Amino acid sequence: MGFRCGIVGLPNVGKSTLFNALTETQAAQAANYPFCTIEPNVGQVAVPDERLDRIAAIAESAKVIATQLGFVDIAGLVKGASAGEGLGNQFLGNIREVDAIVHVLRCFEDDDIQHVANAVDPIADAEVVETELMLADLESLEKRVSNAEKRATAGDKEAKTLASVLGQSLELLKDGKPARLTEPKDDEEARLFAQAQLLTAKPVLYVCNVAEDDAADGNELSAKVFAKAEVEGAEAVVVSAAIESELIAMPQEDRAEYLEALGLEESGLARVIRAGYKLLGLKTFFTAGPKESRAWTFPDGAKAPQAAGEIHTDFEKGFIRAETIAYDDYIALGGESGAREAGKLRQEGKDYLVQDGDVMLFKFNV
Repeated sequence: MGFRCGIVGLPNVGKSTLFNALTETQAAQAANYPFCTIEPNVGQVAVPDERLDRIAAIAESAKVIATQLGFVDIAGLVKGASAGEGLGNQFLGNIREVDAIVHVLRCFEDDDIQHVANAVDPIADAEVVETELMLADLESLEKRVSNAEKRATAGDKEAKTLASVLGQSLELLKDGKPARLTEPKDDEEARLFAQAQLLTAKPVLYVCNVAEDDAADGNELSAKVFAKAEVEGAEAVVVSAAIESELIAMPQEDRAEYLEALGLEESGLARVIRAGYKLLGLKTFFTAGPKESRAWTFPDGAKAPQAAGEIHTDFEKGFIRAETIAYDDYIALGGESGAREAGKLRQEGKDYLVQDGDVMLFKFNV
């Protein structure tokens, strides 16, 4: 399953610099002027997970393949984007195609880097982008709800359900609240709400881009963003895009020492990934063997056949059972053979809820 996070924000907040660092590429042209990113750049990021390395070592795997998360660098939004300002319609369309929004906010002072509003205020910046997303949703919903209500009057049952759930979203937007606060009353409303692909229905991760000296503990500006995130039920992390840029320029073996010198336990990438996983409700299961050990992403609450489908649709269609070992048991007992001898290798069926860290082998027939 491919999950993609769209990186958004005002021009010159460090979006493209962060994207370059996250994906360890120079795919996005980072420049000190607005709209240097016109087409969305897409990068796949290997998700760091120490558990995979431990599993691979025990399985003596020839290859180790991490799971991945996609990042899309979307050009900077400006006030009036919902009305087409600054190529706004194109940018809003790019946002509609992602699973979550990574909202980069400038939380550093630097006279050499122009701010589009000539003042560093991350809360005001966040509100500019949020307002444009809400205005775009509001315009879309006013038409859709009206049409659904007309069809419902003519006896269309699905239209009646659609008018109900999107009508709730419309009222929230009129009150200045995002559509993600909509509460579908049943599975059918939830399905139709998801199909609507509303911009403000997407989960949000705020990334506070700070100066190097503030990378460990943040600053007053990032504290305001964290308070905002807590009120909204969103996630927030502190990252120094400048540090991340320096990291990718140095050898892998030197990075840990560099981070330690700065008082950091991990890279900004690791923090963003972990927060993104939490935001999207994602977990990881593993497959292991002499050929390869591999991590796979699955949504929380997935049953064994759904997890099997992450590997191949045939695995889900012809699912028979899943040989499953909990991660802690796999490590403690030295792998599959030890777990089998200790009775810790379980045969799980179609109703098994996959747990984070499970090491699995699927049996299927098609």
